[in-house]
Amino acid sequence: MQRICVIGGNRYFGKLLVQRALAAGHHVTVINRGSTRPPDGVEHLALDRDDESALTAALTARTFDVVVDQVCYTPVQALAAARAFRGRTRRYVMTSTIEVYDPATAELPALPPGTPVPEETVDPAAWPVRTDLPWHDAAYLEAHYAEGKRQAEAAFTRHAGFAFASVRAAHVLGGGAQEFTGRLAHYVERVTEGRPVVVHPMVLPSVFVHYRELAEVVWWAAMCTDHTGPLNACSDGLFDARELSEVIGARVGREPSYRTAAPGEAASPFSFDRHYAMSNARAKRLGFTFSHTAEWLPAAVTEAL
Repeated sequence: MQRICVIGGNRYFGKLLVQRALAAGHHVTVINRGSTRPPDGVEHLALDRDDESALTAALTARTFDVVVDQVCYTPVQALAAARAFRGRTRRYVMTSTIEVYDPATAELPALPPGTPVPEETVDPAAWPVRTDLPWHDAAYLEAHYAEGKRQAEAAFTRHAGFAFASVRAAHVLGGGAQEFTGRLAHYVERVTEGRPVVVHPMVLPSVFVHYRELAEVVWWAAMCTDHTGPLNACSDGLFDARELSEVIGARVGREPSYRTAAPGEAASPFSFDRHYAMSNARAKRLGFTFSHTAEWLPAAVTEAL
């Protein structure tokens, strides 16, 4: 039995992670603000992770084998957690995002068109950390989501004092109503209602991951490998907005229609005019086996329907 702490873990693949740890017979502690109680058998610390003094006080008599951080969005949060958990865990895994590679949000090394983006494209050991930015402002954080994740990874990498890894998740699908972003629902509604999907003039593909598979990747990164540093997590295979719409159309018996976005108009989610589809080669070399998106996407669409 190991002692596992999950920060967040009250929805979507975070819930699956908690259930996975319980089923394996581990002692699980969940830290969240208390809006949702964890399952029976889980120790619950109801507090705001942004309150560093409360976090530190709650951890005073506790140690963990591994911490999984599902809700770290800024370098300020990362540095506070690094201070609070220093000496209290041997390993720390943070859930990050494919958005760290979005070339529209940072100056990143150029790659040949279509090249799967490797982890070293964003090196957290070298990425600048700016704690003086208005990270506590919700609007600023929403507008700088990708940069917040990059700097959070960098802060942990340089100041953790424990083994640190980040799992950079592809676009997550599956689970029907549990998929709280509503991005797949956007496509389902438009195709079933016969409304056009708004796309860029040239639609580029991206990578995706099923929420159950992502829970398994995070579990594996926390419990089954000693790797430190970033790990990309995506199923095999590329899909673009049109191909996604066609899968939905095949399920509902309706041919999707499309409209090209006007200048300055937002396209549908998952319509990309820039390339940043990730490579999952590093995780594969370390021993994780990914599914192919084509294997699970039709069922995910059925759940959304």
